[in-house]
Amino acid sequence: MAKQARRDISALVEKGKLETARIKTEGIISEDIHLELLELMELYAETLLARFALLDLPTREADISILPALCAIIHAAPRTELKELHVLREMLMAKFGREFAQDIMDNKDGCVPERVMNKLLVEAPDAKLVDLYIFEICKAYDVPFSSPHLPETKVEEDEEAEEQTEADGEKAANDTEGKPEAGPKSEKGTAKTIAEKADTAKAQDKPTQQDSAPARKKTDKEEYDSLEARFAALKRR
Repeated sequence: MAKQARRDISALVEKGKLETARIKTEGIISEDIHLELLELMELYAETLLARFALLDLPTREADISILPALCAIIHAAPRTELKELHVLREMLMAKFGREFAQDIMDNKDGCVPERVMNKLLVEAPDAKLVDLYIFEICKAYDVPFSSPHLPETKVEEDEEAEEQTEADGEKAANDTEGKPEAGPKSEKGTAKTIAEKADTAKAQDKPTQQDSAPARKKTDKEEYDSLEARFAALKRR
């Protein structure tokens, strides 16, 4: 039944009847939420079964470890169609008293688990959630679907972008193949470079003319004048 409903939704989308598809999808979402509620009830029933010894205590005070399960079943069982849950609820109410049960029905102090309360909310599903359901359904049946609420799921645009990327990649590959590779330098250019480096090194190693010139020797006249000056200085002393 659910599979047929999903196939019908994909067919409606393919025909462009999006509003009808959304209404049908809201019904599927409500069914899914109800199934999740039943799964929670099963979990809490198993909890009570595993901790039955705490239920069998001769007291009307519920143990704190089983309190969430008690509150969930007493509060949510009337919203299900399972007769077994209804019977269990009556047994729990008889065990712990009508006043205790009334407080749970009123969700006094928020005693009912929040995840159970969320499943019991009566409201239209969010538009984004509805479109996300439709997208997943259409994806399963290869039907393109895009939504302003889900810009990341625009199938057609994604396909076009992918095709463009592939085309750009092929073009880049072709350009790379057609481009000539750089060849080695010519022998003439290499020889010229070596010669220039050799000339530079020779110029650096060549000593300057000033450094290599020997020191000039004094002439005889200059030596005689120097001695005469020294004798004159001695006579003055």
